[in-house]
Amino acid sequence: MTVQDSATRTSAIAVGSGTLLAALGVVSFSFSFPATVWALDGFGPWTATGVRGLLAGLLAAACLFGARVPVPGREHWPGLLTVAGGCVIGFPLLTTLALQTSSTAHSAVVIGVLPLATAAISAALTGRRPSRAFWTAAVLGALTVAAFTLQQSDGLPALGDVYLFGALLVCAAGYAQGGRLASHLPGWQVIAWGVVAALPVSALVTALALPSEPVRVTAEAVVGMAYIAAVSQFGGFVAWYRGMAAIGVLKASQIQLAQPLLTIVWAVLLMGERFSPLTAVTAVIVLGCIAATQRARD
Repeated sequence: MTVQDSATRTSAIAVGSGTLLAALGVVSFSFSFPATVWALDGFGPWTATGVRGLLAGLLAAACLFGARVPVPGREHWPGLLTVAGGCVIGFPLLTTLALQTSSTAHSAVVIGVLPLATAAISAALTGRRPSRAFWTAAVLGALTVAAFTLQQSDGLPALGDVYLFGALLVCAAGYAQGGRLASHLPGWQVIAWGVVAALPVSALVTALALPSEPVRVTAEAVVGMAYIAAVSQFGGFVAWYRGMAAIGVLKASQIQLAQPLLTIVWAVLLMGERFSPLTAVTAVIVLGCIAATQRARD
């Protein structure tokens, strides 16, 4: 075997493992909406957001302390604060508020445009110029999602849709910055420092929300809260950012195409939700559009 063959094989293995890690992250995230609905069975939206961030932050702090990880350099903190603001505070809060009025299936389809937003923000940050085919598919997917949400709300965006579109924008920024940082720091440290940085806000939200929102401890609420804190807010990101570091933000973001469809499957199987044929058609169109971006030159 030549040196070149060995290098090619090593590169292929790295890409394959990165793809698997990113896919594992997507599977983990796909259950976040159903788990959030379960958490809302016993906690208010602000309490759920604060507690999940607080528990994830304490878990991450214990991991960082146990591994004796040094504090990141000053140059990494703008990106880490973007991860904290977008993925730890903004996205959980906005999606939790949206799920009070929107179904899990509907929310999953709207968030299906997240890979497009992530790719766009990543391209802006890195200066890369994807091909015209990439952007054509991206715009078509975004228009499809916009048409779906308008049709579902009788021509006017509902408040839940406003929350969801805000959530996907702040989350896309967190994904893009986190994927970039994962090239310089281990992926688990990126999300760990992100949730630790958000700890003061998470603790404050929890302290203010707990006395003002009713709490009803049920099995579903506890399981849902445990999942969104340990997996959605921390564990899933460990695999997600490691995958992004291995195969790049643009390619990894497109694996998230499957997330809306997986979320709809969980909603139907575990929560008894029904969705219209239009929901499934919209999800498939979005899937096809973003798949086209993956095949296009980036």
